[in-house]
Amino acid sequence: MKTLFHPYEVDAVALPRKDARVLFLGAEPGFRLPSGFDAALHLVQGFRPHFRALQASGFKVTPQAEGVGFDAALVLAGRHRGQNELRIAEAIERVSPSGSIIVAGGKEDGIASLRKRIDELAPLDGHLPKHHGIAIWFARPADTGAASVLRAANPDLVVEGRFRTAPGMFSFDKVDTGSRLLVDNLPHDLRGSIADFCAGWGYVAAEVAARSSGISSLDLFEADFASLEAAKGNIGNTAAETHFFWTDLLSEPVERRYDAIVMNPPFHRSRAAEPEIGAGMIQAAAKALKPGGKLFMVANRQLPYEPVLAKAFSSHAEIARDGMFKVFSARR
Repeated sequence: MKTLFHPYEVDAVALPRKDARVLFLGAEPGFRLPSGFDAALHLVQGFRPHFRALQASGFKVTPQAEGVGFDAALVLAGRHRGQNELRIAEAIERVSPSGSIIVAGGKEDGIASLRKRIDELAPLDGHLPKHHGIAIWFARPADTGAASVLRAANPDLVVEGRFRTAPGMFSFDKVDTGSRLLVDNLPHDLRGSIADFCAGWGYVAAEVAARSSGISSLDLFEADFASLEAAKGNIGNTAAETHFFWTDLLSEPVERRYDAIVMNPPFHRSRAAEPEIGAGMIQAAAKALKPGGKLFMVANRQLPYEPVLAKAFSSHAEIARDGMFKVFSARR
């Protein structure tokens, strides 16, 4: 984020006018605006924990971009090339012609190749390395042809002929191996109210709905807004009443109580494993289950969740494993 604002700080790009509207795609909490940056920021962040932190800091933030005619755009690039290109396409479509678009990303995340890609479509006005990253900037072209090219290169995918996904979602190009192992080891007689914690784009929930006819309600909880929107279309026809919750399970309480919860929790935010995320999800699941309710979850084999399960549940057991993953059943 420091790299993103560096062109303003060294006067390589003029600060926006005080009455300007600036779109910020991929905004994350903790950024500091350069001195003299007084324009109105419109932040876009679909990851619920970041969204809530930005909102708590007083910013106007939405989970997906809204509106057109912005005077400028900022794009924070991440590790997903397709998502980066789609964000740049969004900036081109929503910024007025000749408005400035600044993109920054880490060198280890492929910003150099992204720079070459964008320069082929919309000639860059400049670039600057700083803080182990690179900032690039260009004027929004007179037409949106570059955006059309980027969108065509990164279409929505259809996984296994039925699940629609998009770049940037977890395991967007195939069913995750751990999720499949979880589904393959679930009982087919789940009944009552069921929840899928960390539902992603809906694979596990869709399979649960298809395999267990005794389900009365099925609730999906997911922190990524785009994935949850995709899940709404991926569940398919089911007799169960379905609800979708864009929620940070580590900090927002679950109001309903369930007979069973299925879960493939994330185990990292950065490149390193962070077992405390999964531990927090296990504790959230224990609180959301009815007495006697069951949790079914999958995890990487090396993650030490057994003590957490032992503390949060009356009993637990490993019911399956393969070379990478293990599946647990636990009773509240």
